[in-house]
Amino acid sequence: MLFLAPFVLWRRGRPLVAACALALFWLLASGWLTSALLDLAQPAHYRTPYDPSNGAPRTFAARTAIIVLGGGTKHDEHHRLVPQHDVYARLSAAAALYAQCERARARCRVIVSGGNPQRHEASEADTYAPYLLRAHVALADLVLENRSRTTWENARDVARIVGARPGETLLLITSAYHMRRAMLDFHRFGLDPVPVVANVRHARCGWLPRVHNLAAAQTALHELIGTVQFYVYRMLGWF
Repeated sequence: MLFLAPFVLWRRGRPLVAACALALFWLLASGWLTSALLDLAQPAHYRTPYDPSNGAPRTFAARTAIIVLGGGTKHDEHHRLVPQHDVYARLSAAAALYAQCERARARCRVIVSGGNPQRHEASEADTYAPYLLRAHVALADLVLENRSRTTWENARDVARIVGARPGETLLLITSAYHMRRAMLDFHRFGLDPVPVVANVRHARCGWLPRVHNLAAAQTALHELIGTVQFYVYRMLGWF
């Protein structure tokens, strides 16, 4: 829409508008502009993904809640509902933290937060649960929050769950590009979780356009706009 309006209204300038549009899409698809957008969406302190094999095991409190935020679902080639690509890293991090917790003989539970914003046949939390159970997360320690549709609702509904257990240490698992906005929302509801970055997005820079870079640019823009929206809504008193 940014380029369509001047293209339609400014007839003499159509070649210039078309050239600018092509240049922008090439910069995004080739990764050069996408890389800059990802740097904005993923602050430096959120660019180190959690690695259970690197360094000493994490020290757990007496009671710890491992919170996994949803990242969408999709249908695979067999028409089965499965997690989106980035979600696998989040589930893997949750399973690894839970295993470390078990070895430390602490009490941990895993809270999976994600409703059904895409209106598929099952919620995100219900779709992710079998993957965690297969990764040896005990059913008794698995809590499914399957109604939230946005990050704001993730934080609100998780706050209701953990509010019944004051003093519980919280570990928040999501992707690097999503972490800043997630932390803003959780702080808004009085929660101060420890961020655990599951994965980091990178652009593939070069001369040839790549669909991967366009998808990464869309993700980065979504998070940047969502962060601005948070501050605007809070200024207006809506958050």
